[in-house]
Formats: sequence, structure tokens, C-alpha cells
Amino acid sequence: MPKVALYNQTGSQVGDVELTEGVFGIEPNETVLKDAVVMQQASLRQGTHKVKNRSEVRGGGRKPWRQKGTGRARQGSIRSPQWVGGGTVFGPTPRSYSFKLPKKVRRLALRSALSSKVKHEEIYVLEDLSIEAPKTKEVVSLLNSFDVDGKALIVTAENDENIERSANNIQGVHVLSVEQINVLDLLKYDKLFMTKEAAEKAGEVLA
Repeated sequence: MPKVALYNQTGSQVGDVELTEGVFGIEPNETVLKDAVVMQQASLRQGTHKVKNRSEVRGGGRKPWRQKGTGRARQGSIRSPQWVGGGTVFGPTPRSYSFKLPKKVRRLALRSALSSKVKHEEIYVLEDLSIEAPKTKEVVSLLNSFDVDGKALIVTAENDENIERSANNIQGVHVLSVEQINVLDLLKYDKLFMTKEAAEKAGEVLA
């Protein structure tokens, strides 16, 4: 089982904690991680792009000139694609880019992302994390205690409004409950803060 340091809220080490081997100690599968990121990014695309084809462009109802006898190429409409102002051929139309990966693949991607954080020593497990009232300086103090000045992801066992609101004004800091963790956020943020309870819960659910 991978063993990592256990810290309190002030950044002092208070012991060690063993994490679930099958969730935090596997060899990260880079192919699955890439597939999971592409899946999430694809689902975020709006897909509202739209062009008009020849049947949707205004005008062009009359044949511009007679079929024969003019010496010019035959034309049926001034809104054909070859005309300026004509319809677009094979242009984008509204569609959904989202797709799904098998459940086992999605779970493997999560385990790979968590294991990658442990492997690269980018995870801090906290004995507990509590903020009595929304205060930005509380989260700033936490980050300063670990000398973190980049992007940080904070994962709690349950939704905690005080922690979420305390981190809202800090650029590059995001708060999720353990049920909301996803591969894109785990890879996007440089450091991962998890409460001990959240780490244990993730180990139980993803094992």
C-alpha cells in the first residue's frame, strides 16, 4: 500500500496514512487518461455551429437565364454553392460531440490520475479541513503552509459550502467533493489536497 504523509491544516506533519493500493498505487495508464480527457472536453463543446446550405439561403428561386442558347454554362439558381452568396457545401451543422467510455475504463482513468498524483508527490492528505465561516484568507493560509503558488484542487468528503466560498476568489484553486472528482480536473491542477476521509472514501468507491 502506498504510504504518504498526513498533515494538519497548518501544514505540519502529524503522521502517515496508507492509501488503497488499487486506487492510489497502480501504474498510470496514459492511453486511458488521454481518452478520458478527450471525452470530457468533447462533452463541453456546445456544437452550435451552423451554416446555410443552398436550400436555406434567401433568394435564388428564379432560373438566372434560359437553359440553352446564351453561350453560358447552364445554371439553375444564383444560390448554388459555386455562386458568391450561395449555400455552403458540407458545412458544420448543430451536433453533439459527446461520447461515453465504458464504465470500467472511466474508473481506470480515475485510478490512474490519482496514482499519478501519488507517484509524482503532488498530493497532500489532510487530517481534517474545516472552516467555520467563508474566509478567503483561510484557504490562502492553507496554500501558503505548503508553499503552493500554482493551481490547486481541494477534495473534501462531502460538499462544504464554507470551503467552496472561501476558495471562489482565488484564481487557480478549485474545490470538489470526492463524488465530483474527474480526470480533467485531477490533471489540470498541479497539486491535490484531499482530506483523509475523502481519500478513504475514494479508495472504497474506486477499488
